[in-house]
Amino acid sequence: MKIRNLVFLAFFLLLAGCSSGTQSENPAWVNEMIRNFESEPVGNPPQSIWRYEYQGQIVYYVPPQCCDQFSTLFDASGEDICSPDGGLTGSGDGRCPDFFSQRTNEKLIWEDPGTR
Repeated sequence: MKIRNLVFLAFFLLLAGCSSGTQSENPAWVNEMIRNFESEPVGNPPQSIWRYEYQGQIVYYVPPQCCDQFSTLFDASGEDICSPDGGLTGSGDGRCPDFFSQRTNEKLIWEDPGTR
């Protein structure tokens, strides 16, 4: 009986963890961004949020959505650091030209579920 209860509890926790794009280890502003993205139609390309280490800090990268739009790189508190790519030239705003060569520890935080 105890094993069955443990299996049920493990299964429930697994389902609960998969039911939402938000994660407890994310800053609240990231979870709010996820909720906002989830309330919108699937973009083309689909929206995503990535976490990296860059210049000794945790950062969050949101790729550009479409033609000539800028990406956004946020610091851990949600402040806009720069736009590493996108825009008319595709090179971003020039404030962090080394982001792609210097970023480490890539982790996909969220991608639009419509992409699966």
